[in-house]
Amino acid sequence: MSGTSIYDEDAYRKFTEEFHRIIKGPNIRSVDLKWLEPRAKSVGVKTQYGSYGWRSAISSRIAPKTVYLGGEKTRLPHTTADQNNIIANSPGELDKVLHLLRTFPFYHLSRQMGDNDSYNPVCNLFVSEADLINYRIGYMWGNTMFKPGKRPGPEFFMIHIPEEHPIRQQVLVLPEHNINIALGTDYMGEDKKGFLRQAMWKADQEDMLGLHAGTKLVTVRDSQNKLKTYGVFLFGLSATGKSTWSCHQLGLDHKKGEKTRVTQDDIVFLKRDGSALGSENNFFVKTDVEKKYQEAMYNALIDKTALYENVMIKANGDVDFMDESLTANGRAVLQRKKLWVDIAGKKIDIYSKSIDLPPLEELDGLIFAFITRRNTIMSFAQELTPEQAVLAYLWGESSHSFASQPAKAGESVRIVGTDPFIIGSRAQKVNRFYDIIMTLASNYPGKLKFMQYNTGGIGEIITMTEDNGKKIKNLVKKVNRVPIDLMAQIQRGDLRGTNQYEKGILGTKDIKRCEGRSLQEWDIKNFYSSDQIQDYITDLVEGRQAYTEEIAAGGLRDEVLYAAERSCHIAGHRKKRSGKDSESPEPEESIDFIESKSRPRREGFWRNR
Repeated sequence: MSGTSIYDEDAYRKFTEEFHRIIKGPNIRSVDLKWLEPRAKSVGVKTQYGSYGWRSAISSRIAPKTVYLGGEKTRLPHTTADQNNIIANSPGELDKVLHLLRTFPFYHLSRQMGDNDSYNPVCNLFVSEADLINYRIGYMWGNTMFKPGKRPGPEFFMIHIPEEHPIRQQVLVLPEHNINIALGTDYMGEDKKGFLRQAMWKADQEDMLGLHAGTKLVTVRDSQNKLKTYGVFLFGLSATGKSTWSCHQLGLDHKKGEKTRVTQDDIVFLKRDGSALGSENNFFVKTDVEKKYQEAMYNALIDKTALYENVMIKANGDVDFMDESLTANGRAVLQRKKLWVDIAGKKIDIYSKSIDLPPLEELDGLIFAFITRRNTIMSFAQELTPEQAVLAYLWGESSHSFASQPAKAGESVRIVGTDPFIIGSRAQKVNRFYDIIMTLASNYPGKLKFMQYNTGGIGEIITMTEDNGKKIKNLVKKVNRVPIDLMAQIQRGDLRGTNQYEKGILGTKDIKRCEGRSLQEWDIKNFYSSDQIQDYITDLVEGRQAYTEEIAAGGLRDEVLYAAERSCHIAGHRKKRSGKDSESPEPEESIDFIESKSRPRREGFWRNR
């Protein structure tokens, strides 16, 4: 270990060398899904549908206890005191992992990610058999991937030891050695994301761009009644609706040839020709699904092939997807080929035969849609320019919920690409996205469209009070949530090209009419005063400035910084002048942006330009 660094790269190398020797030991047996299935089901609960469910002691990923071990280019940009402690103690913990790999019985399951001819990571999962309930981990994860074939790698490794003491619960990521380790947690999502995180990082090194996004192919009739097929990317943080809208049929008219074909719901690898390689064969989704609004997902969830984790299963085997009394993160592995909808009594499949999106030249267009979840002044739909789309990728905006995190309710959360699994420079991810988007826009004029959808709502008001020096958040007014059927209608209209947009308060175009329907009832002036609106704008701008400054330290290209600077002069809302509000935009030469009440630009950020 050099100097006072808490990282020990020699220890990581030594661990890797010994790991590859140990995994050939007699206590580690290679298995397949056929071997795992009866063992997993023997410790599960059979449901009314004939499917099986299990419970995990840990019901979500342990992101606060996840660290990246390696050279400077692979480390987390910010670490907490707990994470620093884990990093400092990691050489000893790695030695213990080696000891347990020599001592415990383990099973080894090998599966393939992707289904193409160029990038198919071979994923090797090693799970402790010390507790027989651990069979479900490999069985569930294995059902998300493909059977290994003779295709190019690379090769990844994941070690999962739930038996580690909860005090030492942690996830150790060794990116440069293609190894992830989950300790003291039995949540299958750690394995899913461990391999996908590694695959995105490796894809970035091979001139692709790993995206935390779902994809689908949608065929619609445009305003000229011509059938058009579009590839759609749906970016979004967990719980914003990425899986929901990736798998939604959108109320399309099948009699007229319109249809949705789902390709992926979580992670894809974008190539420079606009194509996207898929990663998973089946999906690991949240189960708070209602048939009325999410029919295809619901049908897949009640199929006998579904595998549940932390879903409420009653004593008689009945399943209640909406009962979240034990956890708000009920999950299930659903079979992609079980996604279907009932149209006029006929079963219509909505899955794509391929998990990949074809190149842009083979499509009528590509739509990049960024899903956010905000509850105040953000329109349900905004049309973006290519520049604004890059900023949407940069900021990756959403907000905390009063229901799930009261202490942080209303606060912005920003994650580049809405991707909390980035290894390495976040700025370089933004730069790569910029390069790909701008090149595609130049080579295929008129074939790209960029949208931002707000799956939260409008009208929430939260105030702060103080009690004995402690700040308390109070929900004064609940949010008016966007109806799911309206959001489906908005997306359908955008695909058909029948919606109407006008310049909005955030410098983008806001939706005004949806397939002929006026959205005047959702005008933010019906919910807030002019001063309240301006305060929300100010807060949004200042948050964006601070986050851009943080990412810029990693080397954002000039074009992105110029776009960020211009965006900080929000359009359509002026300070009061002579006692009157002015809402008239500046002339065109002002590049369509007007000053807001945000504080002056910070020199540290703008100097990086």
